[in-house]
Amino acid sequence: MVSATEIWKSTSEKLEAAAEANAGQCSAAADLLLGVIRADSLVFTAGAGHSLAAVAETFYRAGGLACVYPVYHPELLPLHGAQHSTKTERRSGLAEEVLTERAPGPDDVLVVFSTSGVNPYPVELAAGARRRGASVIAVTSRACVAAAPRRSSSTLVEEGTVVIDSLVVPGDASHPPGAPRTAPLSTVVNAFLWNLILAEVLDRGTAEGLDVPLWRSSNVEGGDEANAALLAKYGPRVPALR
Repeated sequence: MVSATEIWKSTSEKLEAAAEANAGQCSAAADLLLGVIRADSLVFTAGAGHSLAAVAETFYRAGGLACVYPVYHPELLPLHGAQHSTKTERRSGLAEEVLTERAPGPDDVLVVFSTSGVNPYPVELAAGARRRGASVIAVTSRACVAAAPRRSSSTLVEEGTVVIDSLVVPGDASHPPGAPRTAPLSTVVNAFLWNLILAEVLDRGTAEGLDVPLWRSSNVEGGDEANAALLAKYGPRVPALR
């Protein structure tokens, strides 16, 4: 029987490998996010299926950027219909429908989380954002993209301005090592890499005198008061904050 220590060590090693492999890409992503803050623009974040967990990690959470616009369509969430969410992600044209409602512009950045990186929704979302002049940070797995059936004219790797590779193996599972069937890692790795980017944004932004807009926990002293100013600023621009 596998021990918790073995799982912890294996996961820790994979996180370290992802951090080392993406050092340059995380800095490039931080460059783009700092540009958004300087321009007083927005960071759009998107995903489908369980990649929406990463979108939730970017939005309205303690320590997170306040200038985030979550791109969301309810049919993409497994909790609203598991099989239907898979079919929806594979539906060509949905991304353009979503972008027609609100799309990032040249001063904005779109972050797309998709481990497989081949389904029409995330790929077309990235392509549509780039056509509108926005830069795209693609958080995906190159190995998964290479192994997955091609369902679009391109892939998220091809559409990303900056590509961050989670190093997740095809199928996402990580245990047992020889024939993995459980313990998926994409959610853990995505959150970890996003936090590395946020830490760099704060450090570099503070060094150049930028006011990096970060949420405070509403359960600590002064949290509600600090967040009120951010809600007043971004609430009119981000409907999900209302």
